[in-house]
Amino acid sequence: MAHYPSLRPRRLRSGPGIRALVRETSLSPADFIQPFFVQDGEGADEPIASMPGQSRLRLPTLLERAAEAYEAGVPAIAVFPKIADEHKSYRGDAAWDDDGLVPRVVRALKKQLPDLLVITDVALDPYSSLGQDGIVRDGKILNDETIEALVQQAACQARAGADFVAPSDMMDGRVGAIRDRLDADGHADTMIMAYSAKYASSFYGPFRDALDSAPRGGADKRTYQMDPANTNEALLEVELDLLEGADMVMVKPGMPYLDVLWRVKEQFQRPTAVYQVSGEYAMFKAAGQNGWIDERACVLEALLGFKRAGADAILTYYATEAAGWLND
Repeated sequence: MAHYPSLRPRRLRSGPGIRALVRETSLSPADFIQPFFVQDGEGADEPIASMPGQSRLRLPTLLERAAEAYEAGVPAIAVFPKIADEHKSYRGDAAWDDDGLVPRVVRALKKQLPDLLVITDVALDPYSSLGQDGIVRDGKILNDETIEALVQQAACQARAGADFVAPSDMMDGRVGAIRDRLDADGHADTMIMAYSAKYASSFYGPFRDALDSAPRGGADKRTYQMDPANTNEALLEVELDLLEGADMVMVKPGMPYLDVLWRVKEQFQRPTAVYQVSGEYAMFKAAGQNGWIDERACVLEALLGFKRAGADAILTYYATEAAGWLND
């Protein structure tokens, strides 16, 4: 019988020092992006029932929370607007109003926290009277007409000072059209974070509660967001967005699509983000509040899983809180 040396992998797990020394994946606050919901007007912030701990923030509170995130080591935030019904329309025209909510918020953030990266969402659903990401006609989303609107929206956000514009609509060709317009307007340094593999997921419900952006008819989101059964298609979507000029690509949602995240990073080796979406957050919160899981331990394990699967950046509603846990 051949002689083998004593093969005992457990030796490298025998104590915290050796585990830290050989650890393959690390997690830090610099990996996180904190999403915030913001609304116009004065008065109190409005808690979101389906997302405990999250609220629709007024601008003063948003500035405070953004500063807290930055001080905790979170380098970037993403802004999502709750638009009042009176400002919604069939075409979503308020999306490119230079005096609208998002441009005013971006200007305020960049004035107070110039080094904090500000990411703005490029999509029409918060502004659409139908809750759709695009312009609808006869039950269909009009791809090219929607792109014209998205280009105006992205240009407006860039003028306000956004560091990243993030098209989340899944229209074909919108990244290239946005890049061309930004360059033509003198915003060559404004970056694009493309929601490249965004799936027609059931995990978005609490987010739509937060923005009152649930579909109200007109079209089926499955005609433009990806089929959850597909992964090869995600590679095509990512490749096209990179060819059109995306600086960073994204997979959304997170945990149900770790295989997609892994394939994207392995295939392209380009900066890749993942979004731990509202439904994931709500499940952790509910289980933690009921004492069914150790919320802190499970959240950090999930975030580490994103890094292990290839994520360079993680959008998570836990960003500031998780940064605090890591700093402790």
